[in-house]
Amino acid sequence: MQGQNQQQAYDRGITIFSPDGRLYQVEYAREAVKRGTASIGVRTADGVVLAVDKRIRSPLMERSSVEKIHKADDHIGIASAGHVADARQLIDLARRQAQVNQLRYGEPVGVETLTKEITDYIQQYTQVGGARPFGVALIIGGIADGEPRLYETDPSGTPYEWKALAVGADRGDIRDYLEEHYDEGMELDAGVDLALEALASVAEDGLSPEGIGVATIDVETETFHELTDDEKAAHIESGDLAGSDSEDEDEDQPE
Repeated sequence: MQGQNQQQAYDRGITIFSPDGRLYQVEYAREAVKRGTASIGVRTADGVVLAVDKRIRSPLMERSSVEKIHKADDHIGIASAGHVADARQLIDLARRQAQVNQLRYGEPVGVETLTKEITDYIQQYTQVGGARPFGVALIIGGIADGEPRLYETDPSGTPYEWKALAVGADRGDIRDYLEEHYDEGMELDAGVDLALEALASVAEDGLSPEGIGVATIDVETETFHELTDDEKAAHIESGDLAGSDSEDEDEDQPE
């Protein structure tokens, strides 16, 4: 009983390490990320792809109000998994930092620079008493000096660079699929197909254009582009990723 009370004391203190060197609140924040729907990032030779599962809790909800892909700057996009409100705070921070960099230095912010500014901000909330960590993970993709870059932010405030990654629900299964099928030299359209195939690999009812979000940032134009429903439908059809009666079945899902 005494040991349980001791663990609860470390639970409540975000600034206090447990005897085995853990910050429990940060670990709980990671669990919040796992409860969010999946987001995927893929880096290709021609650019970066972001794909998200936009599953809704009720057929009465407007699908357009579910925002998981965001434009941070002309050349940078961000996908999130976890608490939406926490994600919006970090997206707003990213946009402000991108604007400040443009005004101060007269040039677009670097993808790595922006990622580290965000993770520095996240890390502060693991050291300040009376606050909690951000319960969200971000995938930050963009173009820097003509090269595609892809990063992940963790609730601990640690940045990671990836060739392809997934955050949120079913992360392990999606990552296994990406590891098996990823090709570093693939073109941008192939990267979109891979991201959607990875999403479909864990979707029981297949994919629908309204139930996913996809955005690309290509090397040639260095411009963020969110795919329309028609463009998403074309990729789903070419990959045979649509489930039978997927739309009707999706409306019956609780989330």
